[in-house]
Amino acid sequence: MRRIILDTDLAMGAPGSDIDDGFALALALADPELDVDLVTTVNGNTDVDTATLLCLELLHRLGRTDVPVVRGASRPLLRPLHDTPARQRVRDVREQVPAREPAPGQAAAAIVEHVMASPGEITLVPIGPLTNVALALAMEPRVAQNVKAVVCMGGVFLEHTNRAGMPGEFNIWVDPDAAAVVLRSGAPLRFVGLDVTLQVRLTRAHAAQLAAGGSDFGTFAAEYTQGWIDHLEKHVPGDPREHGSCAMHDPLAVAVVSRPDLVTWRPAYVQVEARGDVARGVTIADLLTTDDPPAANCEIATAVDVDAFTSLFLERISAL
Repeated sequence: MRRIILDTDLAMGAPGSDIDDGFALALALADPELDVDLVTTVNGNTDVDTATLLCLELLHRLGRTDVPVVRGASRPLLRPLHDTPARQRVRDVREQVPAREPAPGQAAAAIVEHVMASPGEITLVPIGPLTNVALALAMEPRVAQNVKAVVCMGGVFLEHTNRAGMPGEFNIWVDPDAAAVVLRSGAPLRFVGLDVTLQVRLTRAHAAQLAAGGSDFGTFAAEYTQGWIDHLEKHVPGDPREHGSCAMHDPLAVAVVSRPDLVTWRPAYVQVEARGDVARGVTIADLLTTDDPPAANCEIATAVDVDAFTSLFLERISAL
């Protein structure tokens, strides 16, 4: 059993909002090889208060109110908040979801406490901006040596977003300064980026399959999956990948914690552009192919077994 802390900017449960973070939490709970010690929340897809509320609501729906949720950073380390369309869509959700109180404390301190109390046992799985992880490292640099691993959903390494307004992958773009701190920390890092996550898709047919299972979560998840695909088809018309399906970015990062064989890993020396705006959040990966390469600071996923992941994902989510 591998103990994890899931750090997330969860938005599942807000109409028309991204759903992969909610599926990631559900998959972590469904994985018999994972024990979710703690969920921490962070500003990203939505504001941190809404993310916290939606995490508590989803855990309630899944019958796992025993898992503590600790509220985290409400803004990036140094950058101003960006009011993205995703954030705008969830502003009113707090009026529709029952209020539940998170556990006391702050996410960064909770991460430090858990990791330092169990050296070598805790895997951090940040699937949102890396603000909480960077703050934890600033509070206690020894977290880098005492964490079992840090498995991040973030970055794009062998490709490009091809978006001038968001040249870096979203999680890194929101807080590139935090990503730079994490990459310099010396922690054992694995990054699962858009190179592979865009290949693993949930289709309308998959959503119908979840609904047909008859479970409360399956019905809920299918409804919000269809709503998210509707949104993508309307607002991302130029990308054929976003028609009829949506990417399971965050669930893939969760899946590889216990099933690292689902992807191909390559050591790399990765840096992130944190100073400028033109290339904000762009991750630059040196694949160590020169005669005198720099030392690797992480591993990056470069290929994925799509069929194996999809089968595993549907099997475990359908059982909830």
